[in-house]
Amino acid sequence: MSDFEKIRSLIQEKAEAEARLNLIPYDGSPEVKENKSGKYLYIRKRVGTRLTSTYVDVYSDDLYQLLLRNARETRELKKQIRAITKQLAQLGHTSSALTAEVVQNRDFARANMKTSIYDQAVLEGVSTTFPQTEVIIENGTVNGMTATDVQKILNLKHAWEFILDEDVLRANSDYYLMCHIAKLVNEGFYSDGGRIRGVPVAIGGTSYLPPLPMESVVKESLQDILAKESEAIDRAISLCLYVMRTQVFIDGNKRAAVLFCNHYLIAHGGGLLIVPEQEVPEFKSLLVAYYESADDTSLRTFLREKCWMKVRR
Repeated sequence: MSDFEKIRSLIQEKAEAEARLNLIPYDGSPEVKENKSGKYLYIRKRVGTRLTSTYVDVYSDDLYQLLLRNARETRELKKQIRAITKQLAQLGHTSSALTAEVVQNRDFARANMKTSIYDQAVLEGVSTTFPQTEVIIENGTVNGMTATDVQKILNLKHAWEFILDEDVLRANSDYYLMCHIAKLVNEGFYSDGGRIRGVPVAIGGTSYLPPLPMESVVKESLQDILAKESEAIDRAISLCLYVMRTQVFIDGNKRAAVLFCNHYLIAHGGGLLIVPEQEVPEFKSLLVAYYESADDTSLRTFLREKCWMKVRR
């Protein structure tokens, strides 16, 4: 493996660890305090020179054990991130600052992340409401939803955290990054969810049967799209539609395609590309027509006019 490939792999590993760290609701060590009214759980954490203590809830053995597990996982992830940072430095990798334009687009994406995840969940047929989605994203518990639907939303959160990481935004929108995104959205469903599809698949609602993808062809196709002389939004749409129609992975292609194209778009200061909840029926109709004809004219116009969110300057 070349130093370049090692650096790219380590950057992805670091970003995934940082995304997992962000998912842990409490950062610190559990502390039990007791008074006349009962026992209570707090999280103790040093911030600068101050030792802070944050109230969590009334004491229970289950909650206490959860906080202990969170503390152990936090320590392990921070240790892993430090080790990766050291390895990157040894390989000569230095992190350059993101441009102001990219930072603005990243912050715009973060501000709209809950809505983006909800809209993506609706597109995937997940039975959820926005309040339910919001609770899941904030690590809460909801009733009346299947474990599968909850997992899909959590995977989307994890994948969005990944693509918005500073190091990942500096990385190229290439085949390897696309595969890692697919792995994240398929987590818990397929052990090899980020591997190129090796079995035939059918797509609901259409007679179109995508041929088996070849890794060399997929890599070349992505390079051809990115080499075109066009606006960032046009290249992002091309990336998105290519992944969807090719059905590169065994599942999660629409989710992976939207996240992959948004990584490119955000890294190039181009805003966001998300199919809003109210536009999903028309999008699905146009997508089926695109699958069957390979003519993307109408679908491209639709995505540009109804799904592209620009950052106001």
